[in-house]
Amino acid sequence: MKGFAELLDGLAFQPARNGKLRLLEDYFAATPDPDRGYALAALTGNLSLRTAKPKLIRALVDERVDPVLFGWSYDFVGDLAETVALIWPVGETPAGAVPAAAAPTTLGTVVETLNDAGRSEVPGLTRRWLDQMDATQRWALLKLITGGLRVGVSAGLAKTALATFGGVKAAEIEEVWHGISPPYGALFSWLEGHGARPDVSGTAVFRSPMLANPVTDAELATLDAGNYRAEWKWDGIRVQLVALADGQRRVFSRSGDDISPAFPDIVEAMTFSGVLDGELVVMDDDQIAPFDRLQPRLGRRQVSPAMLRDRPAHVRLYDILFDGEEDLRPLPFDARRARLEAWFARAARPRLDLSPLIGFTGWEALADLRGQARQAGIEGLMLKRADSAYVSGRPKGPWFKWKRDPLLIDAVLMYAQRGHGKRSSFYSDYTFGCWRRDRGDDVLVPVGKAYFGFTDDELATLDRWVRNNTINRFGPVREVTPGVVLEVAFDSVHESTRHKSGLAMRFPRISRIRWDKPVDEADRVETLAQLMRV
Repeated sequence: MKGFAELLDGLAFQPARNGKLRLLEDYFAATPDPDRGYALAALTGNLSLRTAKPKLIRALVDERVDPVLFGWSYDFVGDLAETVALIWPVGETPAGAVPAAAAPTTLGTVVETLNDAGRSEVPGLTRRWLDQMDATQRWALLKLITGGLRVGVSAGLAKTALATFGGVKAAEIEEVWHGISPPYGALFSWLEGHGARPDVSGTAVFRSPMLANPVTDAELATLDAGNYRAEWKWDGIRVQLVALADGQRRVFSRSGDDISPAFPDIVEAMTFSGVLDGELVVMDDDQIAPFDRLQPRLGRRQVSPAMLRDRPAHVRLYDILFDGEEDLRPLPFDARRARLEAWFARAARPRLDLSPLIGFTGWEALADLRGQARQAGIEGLMLKRADSAYVSGRPKGPWFKWKRDPLLIDAVLMYAQRGHGKRSSFYSDYTFGCWRRDRGDDVLVPVGKAYFGFTDDELATLDRWVRNNTINRFGPVREVTPGVVLEVAFDSVHESTRHKSGLAMRFPRISRIRWDKPVDEADRVETLAQLMRV
């Protein structure tokens, strides 16, 4: 565990992307199998240790530490794994036992032992490991077994480091990723030149998607409109439909997660052989329904007949990557579009349709159409070069997204919670509210939560303000006196039975801190509700 602990510790305190990549590459080079494979699985979210949960960790620490002391410590530190790692009182080595320093526990040992252990054995194993390890290793162990690493490394970044380590393209990693499993021995053998590329033929695998860059008005003015094609950016989630001739069918999210179990109606409709790129939405009377109709189906492993009936899934197609086994990605966009239209016309395509191309004479005319996007319930526009091949990642120039302008409200900071990772010492997660009349008085009711959109200096200032203006505590959450107005940007607002205000925002973020504005001039819930119709 020492090497894995040092890796996580280094990643947590390394803010730079390139620095994180170097740490990962060095770890893959210096660490033997299977430890590096299990580390990769943990970093990419593909390691499941279902027998060890946060509740178990709390029970173990309650055996040795005064609950009140632990509660205050947890509130101060803000991270369960870090608190337990620091406060854990190491027991004496029993007579006849091998001293911890002479019996290091490897990452592979921990993972494989937990996977083989029965539920009743896990507390004893975890207790013994915590006794054997130093504080950093205890922290890494607890992060591992609770599944919340939070060291600023996404699955994509880990795969990028893996590709650089092996001298291959990131797209090559993606194209074998869903055909392999931890601890990835064959993958590392290939990357080090000791074996062949893992054979995933006959497996429905995900291909890394092509992504667009945001475009500014100034940047748009430098582009030749005649070189681009335009289409709507629909309000759903980007998906990839992979169907093989042998009947294998998978629906992948943009990040490569297999979401097929949540959308059996789409899987059933995939009676073709090929790979398609599109937007997953819910249809309502031949119209795309608002995103909140789709959201309850996301992340489910099983859906009820009522949900299938009331929230019917549909995919609006953008592109075709494979027609049967023929790879169309090297073709220019116009040629792929023609192939997509020909493919679509060959047979009935239930639950699928084509995202239409938008005719336009110039950027000014297209800007007028973009201005109508919100009223039509559309996110904005996509601009794609007519000659662009389909390449993975986010290349600069071929594709742009021109989203509709965000909505804005002024809300009052109500609650603050500590962040995670490098923010675990700061109150960085903010719940904010708007005014509403209740029994003759104006009261604040929560309308959303955000944890980004501000600078490090602004975070430090807000953290000090929260500490100095706390009026109540609820575990790691502090209630503050109404005193700070936050300008909040968000994409849309919908009705919600989960929130006291009856409303929920989509993609809220802090736009700016309105130190200049009195809290009684912040917006009202009624104002926010009116934005549902905007």
